[in-house]
Amino acid sequence: MSTKRTHVLLPENLLREIDALVGPRGRSSFLVETARQEVRRQKLLHFLESKDPAWKDEEHPELGDDAAAWVRRLRMQGENRGVPQPKQQGRTRVARTRRARVQNMP
Repeated sequence: MSTKRTHVLLPENLLREIDALVGPRGRSSFLVETARQEVRRQKLLHFLESKDPAWKDEEHPELGDDAAAWVRRLRMQGENRGVPQPKQQGRTRVARTRRARVQNMP
């Protein structure tokens, strides 16, 4: 990342406080990180005050028709992760129970 030298005026008492925290050799890093945090905070405040929707339907077509079904699929994927699959043919009691639970979800 490229950097650019700039001239910034700080009150002497503030400069002493910064030096007490990070030392005179740590001023630049401290001020850069503080400025980054404040820029993020200001952007977030601007976004929160904006009237633009954060969620656009065209960006999430998987939710357009049936969001509840999409959520059920995600939950099933999470439940099935790491569960050994039955080796026998047909449905096991666990599979039937899991299927019944999904079908009864609101």
